[in-house]
Amino acid sequence: MNKYIEMLEFDKMTEKLKEYTVTQKAREKFDEMTPIMDEAELWKRQQETTEARMLLDRDGTPPLSNTDQMDMIAEGAYKGEMLSIEELEQVSRFAVLGMRLTRYLKKSDEMGLKISEYGRGLADLEILKEEIERCIRSGQIDDYASKELREIRKKKDRILNNIRMKLDNMLKSKKECFSESFISNRNGHYTLPVKKEHKLKISGSVIDVSSSGATYFIEPSSVSKLKAELGELDIAQSNEERRILYTLSSCVGEYKAEILLNLEYIEELDYIFAKAKLSAAMQGVEPEINTGRRIRIVNGRHPLLGREYCVPLNLELGEHHRGIIITGPNTGGKTVALKTVGLFSIMAQCGLHVPCEEADLAMNTQVLCDIGDNQSILENLSTFSAHIKNVIDILELVDKESLVLMDEVGSGTDPAEGMGIAIAILEELKNSNCSFIATTHYPEVKEYAEKTEGIQNARMAFDKESLKPLYRLEIGEAGESCAFYIAKRLGMPAKMLKRAYEATYKVDSKQQDNNEKVKLRRENGLDERLFEKGLEEISENMLENMPENMPEKIEHKGSGQILKAAGTKKAPMEKEESQTQKRSEGFHIGDSVMVYPQKKIGIVYQPADVKGDVGVQIQKKRFW
Repeated sequence: MNKYIEMLEFDKMTEKLKEYTVTQKAREKFDEMTPIMDEAELWKRQQETTEARMLLDRDGTPPLSNTDQMDMIAEGAYKGEMLSIEELEQVSRFAVLGMRLTRYLKKSDEMGLKISEYGRGLADLEILKEEIERCIRSGQIDDYASKELREIRKKKDRILNNIRMKLDNMLKSKKECFSESFISNRNGHYTLPVKKEHKLKISGSVIDVSSSGATYFIEPSSVSKLKAELGELDIAQSNEERRILYTLSSCVGEYKAEILLNLEYIEELDYIFAKAKLSAAMQGVEPEINTGRRIRIVNGRHPLLGREYCVPLNLELGEHHRGIIITGPNTGGKTVALKTVGLFSIMAQCGLHVPCEEADLAMNTQVLCDIGDNQSILENLSTFSAHIKNVIDILELVDKESLVLMDEVGSGTDPAEGMGIAIAILEELKNSNCSFIATTHYPEVKEYAEKTEGIQNARMAFDKESLKPLYRLEIGEAGESCAFYIAKRLGMPAKMLKRAYEATYKVDSKQQDNNEKVKLRRENGLDERLFEKGLEEISENMLENMPENMPEKIEHKGSGQILKAAGTKKAPMEKEESQTQKRSEGFHIGDSVMVYPQKKIGIVYQPADVKGDVGVQIQKKRFW
């Protein structure tokens, strides 16, 4: 599993899948799960998951159980090893498992499902099962496993009964000699508890003495002879039982190929039904898979988040746009949206269902991510350095069939420089013709997306009444920072808001250098009194005219510049057209300007064109 897939937390998905398995082999397959690159193979894997889900919903959980060590048992039996009773019972249970699965999958045959092929392919091990069950019952070799064993055990029973009768007779006839009236088995010998003073009255061997020394445990001589006969029968029984176990082991060895075939099928079915169980648990659907670079998700939910905590995601990419730029407040769900798209793409390409109402997902050669804090302590890299190193790696790997996901592109450094780096990165991604989604806080990146063909803005919705993020992605609109609006709603003093506004947009007339004012006045050909009045009115009216949603930060190079709009009074001296164009070129995207005669603050969103006209936005309306 590469680092990009780990960033999407796909390893947590495989851990969830492993919870639904019963075989070690299936768990190992999930550990090795990677996106499928062959279209036909991917279609087959998706179909298996879908058919297994259909059976699961209709007929319940399939009769799967643990098959660990079965391959070693079959291999050992094939080599002539003697299997233990426990191992033979495991073989019997394995045979029963295959028979039950065959019956379960027969229902899929009736439904015309391809998964029924596994049921038809399972070998019939009923004969082997019956032979094992005939010989072994409840963890013991049955008396009827062979005629010889039955005869040996009958003889043993007769001798044991004879021993008990003799000992019982002695206990009754010589009560005074015994401290207790019971038979004691000491170290495999049948003894009587004889009082110390009467030990010479009982003919036999002293086997043990009590801790007090008052009682001797003696095996009578008459019983010793019977005990010797019993020992010989024990040896005969052991030999016969070993012969039976060897015979059964040989039978298992003869079925080695069938056992290994069934084992392979059962482990594969365990793998398939684990995917179906996950699909059922997260209410997933089979995604459509395309090679046309389309991504369409309808009411998608991040698979690692509970339904009650997850706002559905709706997203389309690829039909008219190859890139999406998502903006919005912190903790607004931008990163979750990124991870949802990435995780859906990986899951779909691994043959898994995805939790949504509908999904049409592109096959990717790779999913490349820069998500989260990639700071490396071992490599002594800062957050920004690690971020840039990862981005460089991505740009080296990316191709037109890649999906690239970048969280807070260009972040972690000076905002002005970070903005430039972000746009440069996005430009490279656009030129690679890959599909990409990025999140950002930079207003300039939003403007770049708005005017760049093939890239679309999107935002995370925000409730201005409750001041809470809605975690809902809205395609087609750029996100707006609500910092000033939130501060105002929460009661920040007007004086502080005014100072914050001045610091952000650099329009504090009191701190303007006089030379700068004169320079700006001359550059723009404006009357000096009109210029001074404009600056004062900016300061006085900025809170009244403040839009509810002001960009969080705008890099400003032409602080305090004033754009003379059409219809204003001309300067005393007319400038040449070339000089006007030269002045207009002094305006840059993001500059804060005042438009006359409306006397409203605007933001430059488009630099001067060939005519010298500058594009200005005033409260979501744009003018030239």
